[in-house]
Amino acid sequence: MALLPVAESAVPLYWRRSFPGRTEQARVARGFVGCLLAGCPFLDDVLLAVGELVVNALRHTKSGQDGGSFTVEVLRGCGGVVLGVADQGGPCEPVVVDAGELDECGRGLLTVSRTAARWGWYGDESGRKVTVTFAGEWVA
Repeated sequence: MALLPVAESAVPLYWRRSFPGRTEQARVARGFVGCLLAGCPFLDDVLLAVGELVVNALRHTKSGQDGGSFTVEVLRGCGGVVLGVADQGGPCEPVVVDAGELDECGRGLLTVSRTAARWGWYGDESGRKVTVTFAGEWVA
C-alpha cells in the first residue's frame, strides 16, 4: 500500500545545531544543512548562504574568538526554507555592501540578498541572528 503524500506546508521540519567557532566548522555546517535538504532544487543557494553567514559570524563577531560558537537553524516547510545563523555578537551590524570591482571581499551578503526571497537580522553586540528565506517547494 502506497502512502499518500503530505502537503509540504502541513509538516514543517526544524533542526538546530551549535558548532565551535573555528573556521573548519563552516564546511561542517554546510554539510549539516546539505544533508538535511538533499533534493532541494535551490540547495546551492542555501549552501552559499550558510557558508557566507558562518564565515561572517567567525570573522566579525565574538563567535570566531577562542571558545566561541555559532548556531545554525533550518526550517523547511511553509513553501520554502528559512535559514538562521546565530552568533555571539560583535561591534558591527550585518550590512549589504556594494564592493568595488577589484575588492577581494565584501560581496557575500549582497550575493545572499540577491539569491534569497528576503534576509534580515536582529540582536546587538552581545548576540544576533541573521536569517535568510528561500521560497519554493520540492518533493523529497
